[in-house]
Amino acid sequence: MLSLPDRRPALFAFALGLVSATGFAPLHWSLVTLIAVAALAWLVRRAKTRRGALVRGYAFGFGHFIVGLNWIAGSFRYQDAMPVWLGWVAVAALSLYLAVYPALAAGLGWVWGRHSKAAFACIFAAVWVVTEWLRAILFTGFAWNPLSASALNDFVSPPGLTLIGSYGASGLLLLMAALFAGAVEALVAAPRPLRSPLTIKIALGTASLVSLLHLADRFGATPEIATPGITARIVQPNIGQHEKYDETFNARNFARLEAQTGRAGSTARLILWPEAAVPDFIGETWPESERARQKLASLLGPKDVLLTGADKIFESRLPSGAGVSRSWIGAANSVFALDANAKILWRYDKAHLVPYGEYLPMRPLLTSIGLSRLVPGDLDFWPGSGPQTLPAPGFGRIGLQVCYEIIFSGQVVDRGNRPDFIFNPSNDAWFGAWGTPQFVAQSRLRAIEEGLPVVRATPTGISAVIDARGRILHTLPTGKEGFIETRIPPAHAPTLFARHGNILSLAFAFFLALVGVALGRRAR
Repeated sequence: MLSLPDRRPALFAFALGLVSATGFAPLHWSLVTLIAVAALAWLVRRAKTRRGALVRGYAFGFGHFIVGLNWIAGSFRYQDAMPVWLGWVAVAALSLYLAVYPALAAGLGWVWGRHSKAAFACIFAAVWVVTEWLRAILFTGFAWNPLSASALNDFVSPPGLTLIGSYGASGLLLLMAALFAGAVEALVAAPRPLRSPLTIKIALGTASLVSLLHLADRFGATPEIATPGITARIVQPNIGQHEKYDETFNARNFARLEAQTGRAGSTARLILWPEAAVPDFIGETWPESERARQKLASLLGPKDVLLTGADKIFESRLPSGAGVSRSWIGAANSVFALDANAKILWRYDKAHLVPYGEYLPMRPLLTSIGLSRLVPGDLDFWPGSGPQTLPAPGFGRIGLQVCYEIIFSGQVVDRGNRPDFIFNPSNDAWFGAWGTPQFVAQSRLRAIEEGLPVVRATPTGISAVIDARGRILHTLPTGKEGFIETRIPPAHAPTLFARHGNILSLAFAFFLALVGVALGRRAR
């Protein structure tokens, strides 16, 4: 029975990686992921050499990411500069890079913990926490689908999110899985099963810890802060990606936005449109920009405020023989707040941009071999300054995170000026059947970590209102035109993670590593 993993350990690890991705949205086969990760821990610990452990971790990671990130291939359907099949090359190339992180966790776990099942489980989990954190910050970061997201569904959430964040929760899940694998192995091998080996005792202790963390998340959350009732209208116009940048659809697209925005009434409304909902450059001083602002303001009541995605253009003005030479040199993916007088109250520029999507690294080299970014246009987007909390008269303090920014744990809120909720305008039309629900899952993780509601407005779905416990209160599914009009749920007081961020995740990893080292020394 055990001969196949022994004969082809890398192939077996690759298959486990493929299977493990089914725990994430949209399938939510969480138990399958835990079993696959437990089998990985067992397989890595059985490696004869450090190289063998690294190869097994790498093969697992490659399979895990190539399935979980399959939606990236679909995004290549919405551009004309590159062949569509290149999308699968991009998925494979990205997976080859991302697999380095589970390989590091496997290799270091084996080196420092191979003498004891319990020690290996602790160190493997500790290094996994650190590598997930590193994956989120190195080379601009790609924090998609931390392991903890596989334990999130309509009924449960990963334990410890309010205390140790999603990276720490990932380590806790891995610890559970590795201890489970070690406990099963110990029970099978023990000549006297009634005398529980140390690994089994630790596994039971870990299960108790997980239960306590669940209770802390569920019942120990700090009281909700009373905030004025904010009526928000979230608009989903169902504008597909192929229609978004085609000028022949502009009039129809605006009509859809107008229809779902509705008529102004006696109640002040905060109207939320998706990322890049407006094709006009509404933030400029040009006459056509003024006309575009007036057109938007005509949809608003006297106390309404519109938050909409639109691009900001940056110009260069240089003296020339004929006067001043003007040229466009960059753009920002922005959110504008507009009132009924067509006045722009503020602008937020997206800070965490998507490489190869919103800008092209090494542009001269890559364009010379025929590569382009996915978003149409020749200008690269420029990043903003980071998380901000901005006021809207009558609607409190609003935190902004545009699309991709919401996936970065511990990086979504200005801690010095905490908002009442996070607005996450997004364009999920790129992401297909897998990417879109995974995006929503990660928004829910941020809501739980920060103790803040998250409101998502997207052109094609999934738009949603998520409360501070991560529960989806209202949603519009993919491919449906419509709106959500509701009161935004109240925030909680700052969680422990909201106060201190990923220093708590890393402290948890350090604690696990110390326990693992102590257990390893005891076993020698």
